Amino acid sequence: MSTDTPIGFPRLNEPAPGFDAPTTHGRRTLADYKGKWLVLFSHPADFTPVCTTEFIAFARAHDRFQALDCELLGLSIDSHYAHIAWVRNIEEKFGVRVPFPIIADLSMDVARAYGMVQPAASDTSAVRATFVIDPDGVLRAMVYYPMTNGRSIEEFVRLVTALQTSDKNKVATPEAWQPGEPVIVPPPATVDAAEKRASEGYDYTDWYFSKKAL
Repeated sequence: MSTDTPIGFPRLNEPAPGFDAPTTHGRRTLADYKGKWLVLFSHPADFTPVCTTEFIAFARAHDRFQALDCELLGLSIDSHYAHIAWVRNIEEKFGVRVPFPIIADLSMDVARAYGMVQPAASDTSAVRATFVIDPDGVLRAMVYYPMTNGRSIEEFVRLVTALQTSDKNKVATPEAWQPGEPVIVPPPATVDAAEKRASEGYDYTDWYFSKKAL
């Protein structure tokens, strides 16, 4: 582990915990992804049915993440031999090739740094945690799911797209926003600015709630 890795539970808008770990594609560090977006996600175990459905969905969405300049990186507390056997099995049984690396975290160092191991769920397996890290290595979003229920990979494509849109245009996005839909203009910060908002040409509902097209 990196000596400058933050201790404790990861926090939004702070540097993501550093790592240096073996994967199915060789060693990977957080620094390897500098300049790109990264979706780091954990799963409880190889050769389990819910995890298999998620990996198939991540693999099928891989090109869409790549189009967003975003890499995928999986993790579980299994060996890289188990990972290799599992991805080969997925290709053989389901006809889907897994093109991204999977961290073999037998030491649980990465899982602990990211809060993936939660004793109320399991002491020896990672929960379904997903982290979106920006090109500067800053943790921008994190989502935790229980072991019994699979994630929607489509939501993470949408989330990365929304984060990039907000960064580029200095706007927010409403519930279930999709590209091409109106975005939310930041609300005014002063009384004078609030009084002017209605005349600024936005799709105006009230001083604090206005939208615009990009």
